[in-house]
Amino acid sequence: MNWKKPTTALILIVTGITAQAQLKTIDYSDGKQPLQGFLASPKKAKANKPGVLVLPAWMGIDANAKESAQDLEKLGYYAFVADIYGVGNKPENTKQAGERAGYYKKNPIEYQKRIRLALDELIKQGANPKELAVIGYCFGGTGAIEAARANLPVKGVVSFHGGLAKEPGEKTNLIQPKVLVLHGADDPYVPENDIKNFQQEMRDAKADWQMVYYANSVHGFTHKDAGTDNSKGVAYNEKAAKRSWKAMLDFFDEIF
Repeated sequence: MNWKKPTTALILIVTGITAQAQLKTIDYSDGKQPLQGFLASPKKAKANKPGVLVLPAWMGIDANAKESAQDLEKLGYYAFVADIYGVGNKPENTKQAGERAGYYKKNPIEYQKRIRLALDELIKQGANPKELAVIGYCFGGTGAIEAARANLPVKGVVSFHGGLAKEPGEKTNLIQPKVLVLHGADDPYVPENDIKNFQQEMRDAKADWQMVYYANSVHGFTHKDAGTDNSKGVAYNEKAAKRSWKAMLDFFDEIF
């Protein structure tokens, strides 16, 4: 999963200089660990001022997460890209990313704490505390599900090609937020057993959940910088990316 990072010039071409300027850097902290997220505030918010927390993939805050926040802002949502790893801890390569993401997967309480802190910032910046959702990509998709498992104060969560496994020993609670899982049908990084266990977990938790499969899609199907070679296990699929985004917006229309 060694994706090539887009250059600054490419980011500007894709998102536009104006769109980049809409993101505001927000400094916050977890104790002594400084955190730095990015806020997109709508010029014209929806009447109920809903807020969406965006959890990035395993390399930390990236162009994909920022672009999602900007696109949500254009639709009237407050959007905040969370910093899970903290300032100074952004992975420099996939080996580090695996180690750091692995830590939070094995310590879901710590992951949930970082998500909660980011939700607090989203509220401070103007989002309605009663109208919140969490979305996430890959490692961030796992985080979105962890937000539901912890019953964080959100109406719903959306996982884009996220890991589904629950850490052994993690208790199954009744889940209040609605859950939407958007999954590549050919994702080699999510074993069938994980899918079966997750679905049973949702039943046991009496969750209101949905799982949508996208044909000819592997891991990372929303990431434009992932290439298009499915044989690598990680690849962009334009059709799946557009369909999954539409599914998320339909989900938001329901929960907000």
